[in-house]
Amino acid sequence: MLRRTFLPALIAALVAAVAFVLVQPAGPAGSAAAAPVRIMPLGDSITAGPGCWRAKVWHRLQTSGYTNIDFVGGVSDGGGCNPGYAYDFDHEGHGGYSATGIADNNQLPPWLTAARPDVVLMHLGTNDMWGGYIPLATKLAAFTKLVGQMRADNPAVRIIVAQIIPMSQSACATCPADVVALNNAIPGWAAGLTTAQSPITVADLWTGFDAVADTVDGVHPNDAGFQKMANAWYPALTRVLGGVTPSASASPSRSASASPSASRSASASPSASSGGSQCAATYRVISQWGGAFQGEVTVTNTSATTSTAWTTTFTFANGQQVSQAWNTTLTQSSATVTARNVTYNGTLAPAASTSFGFLASWNNTTNATPGVTCRLS
Repeated sequence: MLRRTFLPALIAALVAAVAFVLVQPAGPAGSAAAAPVRIMPLGDSITAGPGCWRAKVWHRLQTSGYTNIDFVGGVSDGGGCNPGYAYDFDHEGHGGYSATGIADNNQLPPWLTAARPDVVLMHLGTNDMWGGYIPLATKLAAFTKLVGQMRADNPAVRIIVAQIIPMSQSACATCPADVVALNNAIPGWAAGLTTAQSPITVADLWTGFDAVADTVDGVHPNDAGFQKMANAWYPALTRVLGGVTPSASASPSRSASASPSASRSASASPSASSGGSQCAATYRVISQWGGAFQGEVTVTNTSATTSTAWTTTFTFANGQQVSQAWNTTLTQSSATVTARNVTYNGTLAPAASTSFGFLASWNNTTNATPGVTCRLS
């Protein structure tokens, strides 16, 4: 009797165990690994400021069972997306940065060393489009260099590269066609570099995205645009998470204080910072070439309360003239530039930062770094 009753009980227990395993999402939620999978969102202002696709992806992963993950990077948005739910603030988005600039200045390796990602989500290339002066081959060569640096840091890193969201004709006349050219080239480029140990997955963020209806300025997404980005990232990311083994040395890290921002000194000019009304601003040149350069200003709330708006002011000394700007409402009167927040990046929690970028002309001789004043309200 004991043998006859024990066998059905054993079979029932095994069936229950198999059923439990089958309903778990492939990847971290069903994994016994103690360490979370470390995911680094890498990009420009579309990732950084405010980059709310990250919050939406995080929330969907959590609510669908992928809870053993950690978004990593040396930048924190301080909760600026305010989506109504908790999310991981960490990322490696840098407003105004281009893929070619990051590659040329070797800015990625120290970011990787600090973040130790298992998975990289890369949406880069938008800032390589301005003016149409960077050849497609140069952009792809930059992508290739970045992939090599990721694999040097972690030979088993999983890389998800976006076919980037479109740019509108009104924002940049040459950019829409250049975005299409880059996106068309990415699948073939990825196929040529992917390996079994470190596969490259392509995420199509371009299809179905309206550069007018889904952005605030023809470049940067509104909430509907961020939702479309999250919807496109999610299936690509969950497919990758099914095959990720977390790094043996990985440990949870969500501290905004672990920022490797000092590694960004490889810019074309030294940075200058100034404070005022419990606000700090840092100016730097990202890259410069014949007759033009790309600059960036980072604004940080150094007060103990959340801001509702910010204003920065700086004065050029060498006749520089701004021709285009993003993530800001910018005006120039003679040599003096005044830049204010736009609707989506004025609210900054204490210690939170945001960045804006611009293109400007210079005289090919001197491009002195101006001091920047900053005011919160």
